[in-house]
Amino acid sequence: MRRIRLKSISDKYFENAWRIYEESFPIEERRLIDAQAHVMKNPNYHFDIIIDEKQLVGFLLWWDFDSYRYIDHFATSIQQRNKGFGKLILEEFIGRTDKPIVLEVELPNSTINQRRINFYERIGFKLNSHYYEVPPSVTDQLPIQLLLISYPTLLSLKDVEEFVELYHPILFKD
Repeated sequence: MRRIRLKSISDKYFENAWRIYEESFPIEERRLIDAQAHVMKNPNYHFDIIIDEKQLVGFLLWWDFDSYRYIDHFATSIQQRNKGFGKLILEEFIGRTDKPIVLEVELPNSTINQRRINFYERIGFKLNSHYYEVPPSVTDQLPIQLLLISYPTLLSLKDVEEFVELYHPILFKD
């Protein structure tokens, strides 16, 4: 299994990775293609695809900030789910840094959302209970309430407030 960083929407594999992205996330949690092309120019942003035996398994979209590594989006292809790839990808990612890792999860108000949270917790992530919301990616929509999940420890309320203050302007700028 190997990870390849894409730097442009014209790179090989991007179209197939984008298809997985659109299948995996609701529209209110996705970027539009023009916004994705723009964000890929940021040196702190990584659009990493995962290849196993010449096959696209999934992707890990993440930011390398001073204080954290923030996972923006992470998914495996529908055909590769429940085969252990997600766990392997995240364990390899965790092993490459000493920085805390943060990502957002949906509220545990459905079976599928709870299953996703349980998946991250089995790897060692901690579910934070502080109120947290993000601006919508679609104009004229309400903010989206989510929760932060972090590795290797819980975040304090102050950590969450600082994360929002420092990184939301980068993550959610127009």
